[in-house]
Amino acid sequence: MRHQKKTVKLGRKAEHRKALLANQVCNLIEHQRIKTTLAKAKAVRPLAEKMVTLGKNGTLHARRTAFSTLRHKDAVKKLFDEIAPRSTERNGGYTRIVRLGQRKSDSASMAFIEWVDAAVVVEEQPAEDKAKKKEPKVEPKQKEPKREEPKAKEKEAPAAEEPKKKRRWFGKK
Repeated sequence: MRHQKKTVKLGRKAEHRKALLANQVCNLIEHQRIKTTLAKAKAVRPLAEKMVTLGKNGTLHARRTAFSTLRHKDAVKKLFDEIAPRSTERNGGYTRIVRLGQRKSDSASMAFIEWVDAAVVVEEQPAEDKAKKKEPKVEPKQKEPKREEPKAKEKEAPAAEEPKKKRRWFGKK
């Protein structure tokens, strides 16, 4: 029985699991939101929140402790300079897990893990890009009548090509 065994093993050895979780937290720090399996997201959450708590502390010892866990200078710098100051008023609960449903290939439960205090501006930019892509589609619709004229000429040409379609290499018919 697994009573009081809190470690989520994720089917990996200890060193592989630590490296996986550290990389997931670094990617979360870099991209503000990552898409992963639900089990990995639930395993990443406590580590990410501990790193933010270290970042809020802000001492040299806290910075070195975070670096020993994450092993990426850029991620630690961004954590201490940008992410932790945003969460100064919040006492825990720095991350949010949003369930996405099943992955198509193997039906694994997928989820987004993101910072609660993340800026919303990042999500609005792709919506504007989609609107710009829709505008050029209006222009080709105006060109469609011009395309109809060559189609009429093409209809006449196949009638002339029908006698040429005799294929002698298939044998006698």
